[in-house]
Amino acid sequence: MRLDLLDPASQTIGVEMVWTPETLRQVFQMPVWTPGSYTVRDPSQHLYGLTLQQGESPLSPRRLSPSRWGIQLSSLEPLRLRYQLAARQLTVRTNFLDPEFASLCLSAVAMQVDGKRWSPHHLELKLPEGWQGFVPLPETTNGYCSRDFDHLVDSPVHAGPLELIPFQVRGYQHSLLLIGSAPMGWPDSLAEDVEAVCTAAASLMDDTPPAEDCYQLVIQLLDNGYGGLEHDHGAVLQFAWPKLATADGYHQLLQLVGHEYLHQWNVRRLRPKEYVPYDHGLPVVSDGLWFAEGVTSYFDLALPLLAGRSDRTMLLKDLGKDLAHVLLNPGRKVQSLADSSREAWVRLYKSTPAAADTQISYYRLGTALAFCLDVELRLVNSSLAQVLRNLWARFGRCGRGYGRADVQSALRKYSPALADRLPDWLDQCDSLPIERCVELIGLEFVPINDQTTWSGLNLDQTPSGIVLKRVRHGSPGHDAGLVAGDEIVAVRQHRLQCLEQWPLLLKGVDPISIHYARRGRLEETRLIPTPHGVKDMSLEWNPQASQSMRALRDQWFKIR
Repeated sequence: MRLDLLDPASQTIGVEMVWTPETLRQVFQMPVWTPGSYTVRDPSQHLYGLTLQQGESPLSPRRLSPSRWGIQLSSLEPLRLRYQLAARQLTVRTNFLDPEFASLCLSAVAMQVDGKRWSPHHLELKLPEGWQGFVPLPETTNGYCSRDFDHLVDSPVHAGPLELIPFQVRGYQHSLLLIGSAPMGWPDSLAEDVEAVCTAAASLMDDTPPAEDCYQLVIQLLDNGYGGLEHDHGAVLQFAWPKLATADGYHQLLQLVGHEYLHQWNVRRLRPKEYVPYDHGLPVVSDGLWFAEGVTSYFDLALPLLAGRSDRTMLLKDLGKDLAHVLLNPGRKVQSLADSSREAWVRLYKSTPAAADTQISYYRLGTALAFCLDVELRLVNSSLAQVLRNLWARFGRCGRGYGRADVQSALRKYSPALADRLPDWLDQCDSLPIERCVELIGLEFVPINDQTTWSGLNLDQTPSGIVLKRVRHGSPGHDAGLVAGDEIVAVRQHRLQCLEQWPLLLKGVDPISIHYARRGRLEETRLIPTPHGVKDMSLEWNPQASQSMRALRDQWFKIR
């Protein structure tokens, strides 16, 4: 596969793939999703100008589906496939090219040729003068070589006038690639802190990095954005530079680094069985994403602490945010954790006005379950980290997929009762003993009350007016008959002209007249506001904790 990036101002990638067919019937397909991001994105929407040639003869492949082509050949001479890809989306799972740099996700670039998936693939880059390529693949004299198609598309491509920063984890050489800049510059200690957090992840797993000397961590600094995508031999992160300027923001970046680095074990190699191997052409449902992402998210909260870059108070603050989000989210009573995992393809990445009332993230609810498992395991002198290491030894090292029964089996080794409870915690809504586990380790939730008026309405300022973005189920706004999409025209007979006026007009507990427009008709309703009540909760030390609770808390803080 040759990638032509010679005209970065066009924001277009030229792709050429050459192979020798082994059968007369040839089918090739672009992946419809990227492992680690469980939603169909159909990158073929950015493809145009596809041609197929055999020798000097042009061929006419037939489009079998939006992302799949096929052709019947008359000979087995080599084929040459060419197409163009628009590269204007700068995310960790798409393609971007401009005169400053290139960031490519090859699962949104390459075609999988039937019968060639497990054959070696060779990659060549055509780059502008002064640019250098950065790909976590073994280098050859004129490019890079991958074991197979999966290895190829799991290897992000970056290019530009950039430089690698070396760091080490347990004796293995890694590299850090920084893209973008902030007005205040990158933190001086970034490479050292990244190394410490990654080393803490390896210590948690009691292992050396599976990627060994081939691990490339890329951090892209943007005006806005947050996220990451894990790979076998690296990760691509995006972070907002204004956050980097604050202590809390920098702490969050280190957690993100730890999260993606830990995925090197949990997710990339220790995978739910449904993803061994990946089916690049179809969405594949699994109820195991809670373990893949939730358990990783739980441990990423603690990695800065284990790395000596944070303290216990910060861990409680971060864990408290996640647990409070779960407890105050009405979606936990509607969607189970197993269903949240299964429905990722159609729910998590596709926000709707009803989402807050009807769904909950397997990241956050998975973090809560991981916390409960960890505390319960501490009661029998074990830990969730031991369970993770057990599963890694049995499944991850050899690339075997695991299922729910395997997680139960790993738990049963330490606590048969806990293994028996796991199915209910996964399949039943609102079933986690979060408050009990918090109490067991000498902590408590302190409610944060908000006495301001609550309407349950989320508003958005649009060019046409102020429109309801969301109405919380069971809220005063719901009782008043308002729905998402209604335009709020006036409140208490005063024209609502900006969002800043909304809380001022809402004050008080007496019924409020609201004029709104729905499908072009002007309507009126009366809203009866209520005090907001508990707005949030913080996780604090319990001064009444017994000696045994404090001892268990100290064990829990060790994480490992």
